[in-house]
Amino acid sequence: MSQPTPQAAVQPTADTATETAAAPFRPLTFGVTRVHLRDGANGSHYLSAEQPLADYPERLTDRLAHWAQTAPDRTWIARRQPGQPTSGDWQRISYGQAWATARRIAQGLIDRGLNVERPVVILSENSLEHALIAVGCMLAGVPFVPTSPAYSLISTDFEKLRHVLRTVTPGMVFASDATRYGKAIAATQAQGVEVVLVNGTVDGVASTAFADLAATPDTPAVDAALAATGPDTIVKFLFTSGSTKLPKAVINTHRMWCANQQQMRQSMPILTEERPVLIDWLPWNHTFGGNHNFGMVLANGGTLYIDEGKPTPALIHETLRNLREIAPTMYFNVPTGFEAIANAMKTDDALRKNFLSRVKMFFYAGASLAQPVWDSLFESAERELGERIVMTCGFGMTESSPYGLFVTSPDVKAGDLGLPTPGMDVKLAPSNGKLEIRYRGPNITPGYWRAPEATAEAFDDEGFFCTGDAVTWCDATNPHAGLRFDGRIAEDFKLATGTFVSVGPLRGRVIAGGAPYIQDVVLTGLDRKEVGALIFTTPAVRSLTDLPSDAPLGQVLADRRVLQKFQSLATDLSLSATGSANRVTRLMLMAEPPSIDLGEVTDKGSINQRAVLKHRDALVQALYDETPGHIVIKPGVNL
Repeated sequence: MSQPTPQAAVQPTADTATETAAAPFRPLTFGVTRVHLRDGANGSHYLSAEQPLADYPERLTDRLAHWAQTAPDRTWIARRQPGQPTSGDWQRISYGQAWATARRIAQGLIDRGLNVERPVVILSENSLEHALIAVGCMLAGVPFVPTSPAYSLISTDFEKLRHVLRTVTPGMVFASDATRYGKAIAATQAQGVEVVLVNGTVDGVASTAFADLAATPDTPAVDAALAATGPDTIVKFLFTSGSTKLPKAVINTHRMWCANQQQMRQSMPILTEERPVLIDWLPWNHTFGGNHNFGMVLANGGTLYIDEGKPTPALIHETLRNLREIAPTMYFNVPTGFEAIANAMKTDDALRKNFLSRVKMFFYAGASLAQPVWDSLFESAERELGERIVMTCGFGMTESSPYGLFVTSPDVKAGDLGLPTPGMDVKLAPSNGKLEIRYRGPNITPGYWRAPEATAEAFDDEGFFCTGDAVTWCDATNPHAGLRFDGRIAEDFKLATGTFVSVGPLRGRVIAGGAPYIQDVVLTGLDRKEVGALIFTTPAVRSLTDLPSDAPLGQVLADRRVLQKFQSLATDLSLSATGSANRVTRLMLMAEPPSIDLGEVTDKGSINQRAVLKHRDALVQALYDETPGHIVIKPGVNL
């Protein structure tokens, strides 16, 4: 098996010259550009990178030990000092400090007899203490369970948190702050489970101070516990978003995490060219933030600056502040975050200068990035640097650690996924007229904790994990061009006419057509004659009106100027349609945001179409029946 020479980014081809003008891209090397393809039975195809997977460590803790020895004073994790919003000096933990503190925490966990049957549940946003207890667990061989803060802070019934606790049966619950997490702890805490708190106490609940846990004198027992861990040791349980049912606990082993980090190094050679410096908000309870980015920094001796901003109107200012100060080598965000940054860079010279000074690539996750946002990022980079920053994307999931596919060139379009990372086999299996992508490799989970039936259902008879995601070829004549996203198979539905509606591509069209005013879309029409859409708007929709900033969203959405904007969108979508399966005939604007308690949205912000349709069935009925009191927007109808 030959290993191709990595190919550096080049200027756009003639086919894309109009889109990319004359500006070159800042050089970026792509590690995987060619694949092996073979056909299987029943219309299936098998795809793998030509480049083999190189050796990787047995444990991620091996990398922490390496950096603690070779670069003890280098900053590993940093965070603004809490409670100082104006000055906000950075608190830093070096690799040497992390190793020493993790050993002491590990000793405390060993003393308490914690193990895989009694792991540590973490209730916390990203923080220094969160990072330290995580690596302490790794040294002790005790799994940790980073839990979505929304289960404690936004939920009102705590059902998902109760489910997490029932599933993993913790021996310890760690929480960053008693004031924020106290209510959830008091409502769900089982007797006999130790609570460790960074700040404060909870009335009626005995607790241990984190500082005391982290001051436990370490002994050779830590070395023995570490030596007992290996590739198959469970490092953590990451819960799925629970898009259709209650969340499942995905088993994450050292082998999965270490293999995936090596796969990333080979697909993104920038990680071997310079150590990564990230400024990042993505939550560690999610695989993108907690495995991909947290692991990337630890594996490659990088530095992670915790961004306490978020891609929301209330918190984006903190992200912009951080980017004026910290120059990342690569930058990850969701489309709404990139949109806010792109808009700010148009007028913020300091932001543009610092943020773009050494960044080699952007990487977006989640929904498709609207073309106007893409163009704006390019324009700012050209203005500042005379060159563009490559916008990349990939594909994966919690069960794949998560890195699975990555794009192969700078000529990326929304929906492009790229090629499989080295060491991972991909199976393209026919399903309802589409190709479902399935995974097999060292980065794939062995299954779900204490859920043997769900585990068995997740794998096919060849051992491939069934993702439920559909893909198609970027170029049917050239497999090396990679794959494109083709929606979730479970989301697709039939109209009453028997015509299949491919939700993913159509949803992307609606979002792109309504940019920057659409946050997300849920398509309707199951067993009906026409496709409709429930629209969740962005804060930008308020700019279409003269209403005060605190006007209720329902009032904003009923404003004639807003309705006219979306009526124009409905008309455009109708005129560009080629048939009933991609013709949206009616829209309704949602005044109520998606609910996390009802499972309509994940804590990362991904929409759950099935849950929205279930809980908003009355609105779907009104969309088609045009019930009085509900505004239905149609193509070509004056509003």
